Amino acid sequence: MGFSTDNPPWFALRIRSRCEKNVAAILKEKGFEVFLPLYRCRRRWSDRIKETEEPLFPGYLFCRFDLQKRLPILITPHVILIVGSGKMPVPVDDTEIAALQSIVDSGLQAWPWPFLRLGQTVRVLQGPLNGVEGTLVAFKTGHRLVVSVTLLQRSVAVEIDHDWVTPIASKHHSARVVGFPAAPNRSAYLS
Repeated sequence: MGFSTDNPPWFALRIRSRCEKNVAAILKEKGFEVFLPLYRCRRRWSDRIKETEEPLFPGYLFCRFDLQKRLPILITPHVILIVGSGKMPVPVDDTEIAALQSIVDSGLQAWPWPFLRLGQTVRVLQGPLNGVEGTLVAFKTGHRLVVSVTLLQRSVAVEIDHDWVTPIASKHHSARVVGFPAAPNRSAYLS
């Protein structure tokens, strides 16, 4: 693939459900660079409501490694597979990882979002997400920037100020604005 060993590509790992944090810790102990994007959510227990951190991509985490040295990753408990096409692992686009890292580092509220293909592609020009590209979706209560990981067919939404963004030419399709009347049912993420 032509990647240098100094800066190998990011790959998505499919992880056994509810084991993402444990696998991330094990891989870090093995010396791998791991990115497990988390978001804060409220969980209802029988006697209380507790705020917890949950993975933005349940069942997945991202790891940077040389594909030729993947055995230590594959033998890690709870790692199911390296995401790819057929039997060939496919790296995640570096710009998608950088956008996710910017969202996590920004401190803005983010949550899992249905994967979107259509919508106006925008670039954030100010605020904590300056330079991040994504899809702008409009809601009654404001605007959200949706950043997608194409390989996983998953997305993340973050609330932004409409004045922060400017439209850019879409790489994959003609630009179209998508408006939704209300947020999708996120009860699965908030229960």
